[in-house]
Amino acid sequence: MVTIKDIAKIAGVSPSTVSRVVSNHPRISHETSRKVKAIMEELGYHPNIMAKSLVSKTTQTLGILLPRPAEELFRNEFFGELLRGIVTQATSAGYDTLITTVTKDTDELMAISRLVRGQRVDGILLLSSRTSDPIIGFLQENKFPFVLIGRSDEFPDVLSIDNNNIQAAQDATNHLIRQGHTRIGFINGPSNLVVAQDRLEGYHKALSDANLSTRPEWITSVDMIQESGFRAMSGYMNQPERPSALVVFDDAIAFGVLRGLTELGYNVPDDISLISFNNNPLSELASTPISSVDIGIYHLGYTASQSLLRAAQGKPLPENQLILPHRLVVRQSSINQISKRS
Repeated sequence: MVTIKDIAKIAGVSPSTVSRVVSNHPRISHETSRKVKAIMEELGYHPNIMAKSLVSKTTQTLGILLPRPAEELFRNEFFGELLRGIVTQATSAGYDTLITTVTKDTDELMAISRLVRGQRVDGILLLSSRTSDPIIGFLQENKFPFVLIGRSDEFPDVLSIDNNNIQAAQDATNHLIRQGHTRIGFINGPSNLVVAQDRLEGYHKALSDANLSTRPEWITSVDMIQESGFRAMSGYMNQPERPSALVVFDDAIAFGVLRGLTELGYNVPDDISLISFNNNPLSELASTPISSVDIGIYHLGYTASQSLLRAAQGKPLPENQLILPHRLVVRQSSINQISKRS
C-alpha cells in the first residue's frame, strides 16, 4: 500500500510537506503542490480522510440543507443550478459536500443539530430564508459557520448572499407598465419565504409609483413547481375582470402558467403577457419564449460556497451581506403593446 513516505521519497520532499499538500496548506507553493498531487494520482494514493480529520480537526466537507423534500425540490431547476455553483467552488477548494433533506419543516432543526453536534461538516449552507426560522438562531448560538442564501429580518447581521429582490420585482413590474399594462397580477411563491415577501413588496411599489391600484384577487401564492402555475390559471381567467399581464415568482411556475393558458385557449402575449424570475435556460425554448429576471443563480451558489469556506477557515470577509446584481431578459412573452387588445 502506498504511503505518504513513499510519495515524499519520489517527490524529493519531506513527509510533512506531502501532508500539507493533502491539507491544501497555503504555504505550499503551487509548483510543489502540483508535483506531489501528480505523483499521488500516478500511484493511486488516496488520503485517509478520517485520520486527516482527527489531526486537522476539520472534515473538508460543507453541509447543505435542502429546504423541502428532495423529490419535490428537484422539480424546480433553480435548486439544481444553485447546487452546481456550490459544488463547483467547494470541489475546486478540495472540499466535499454533504446534502441533507427532511420530509417536514419541523425535522430540519434536528437534521442540522446532528451535523453540528456530530462534527460532520465544517460549515452549513442554507438555501432559503424563511420568517421565524429557528435554524439560524441555533447556528448562531453554537457559533457554527454558515451562510444564508437570502436574507433575514430577524438576524440582519448573518453572513448572507442575496439579490435585491424588491428592486428586481419592481423592475419586472415596471417593464409590464412600460408596455402599457394597467391590470397586472402577481403569482407569488410560498408566503413564508422572505424572497417572496420582498418580491411582493417590489410589485406593490411599482404599481404605487405608477398610480395603479392593487387588486387582491389578482395576487396569489403557490408552490414553486410547474403544476401550481398550471392550476392557478383557471381561477385567474374566470374572473369577471382579469389581469392583462402577470408577474410570476419563478420560471418553473411560469412554465405551468403558460401551459395552462394554452390549454384554456389563450395566447401569450396577445391575450395576456408574462414575466418571471431566474432566467432558466429553458425559458427561451418555451412555446412562447418567457421574459425573465436573471438573478445569477450559479453565481449565487458559487459565491455562497466561497464565503462559507472563508468563514469556516477563520479568514476575514469584506462584508457580511453580499448583494449580487440582476438583469432583465426580455423575450416574446411580454413585448407586445396593450393597444393590440383594445
